[in-house]
Amino acid sequence: MMVLGIYGSPRKGGNTDLMLDAFLEGASETVKDIERIYVRDLDIHGCLACGHCDKKGRCIQKDDMNRVYSLMDQATHIVVASPVYFYGVTGQLKLLIDRSQACFMRWELEKKQGRNPGEGTSGSGYLLAAGATRGKRLFECTVLSVRYFFDALNYNYVGDLCLRELDEKGAILLQPLALDDCRRAGREFVLPPAA
Repeated sequence: MMVLGIYGSPRKGGNTDLMLDAFLEGASETVKDIERIYVRDLDIHGCLACGHCDKKGRCIQKDDMNRVYSLMDQATHIVVASPVYFYGVTGQLKLLIDRSQACFMRWELEKKQGRNPGEGTSGSGYLLAAGATRGKRLFECTVLSVRYFFDALNYNYVGDLCLRELDEKGAILLQPLALDDCRRAGREFVLPPAA
């Protein structure tokens, strides 16, 4: 079992970084193989819509996304953390999500070639998000984007923890129970499914 944590915030040490740190701390009570990706530190270009992945099942671009593809292939569990900017994920994370189209196309090509029966899923996915406002629909676009990201990877979207009214850097530290919730969610995320 391998857990991959994808830190989607451009702000180092911000609220979603702290949420994901706590989540992975909880998961580490069971799982020892945990990898972290800080999207802010990666050089990921936007999708070119060139169609190369439609034909070859891989992206033509050579950038840091190649490392991400490798880690996503190894992971059994992926957790994504993002602050909400204009009711969606950060731009940096959206680049990674867009480029995951290559994963979906590889899966589709393997099915057509009979190398992948297309049954079952590859793993489990979880979302952590934080937003500054109390907006009733604050997380809808973020959840939808991340659900489709996991769908492209053939992962089950198993849940999310979305917290409102967190704006200033470190504001979540004033809500220690929220970090406890993140740790608990991390522990539960890696438990085997109930029989």
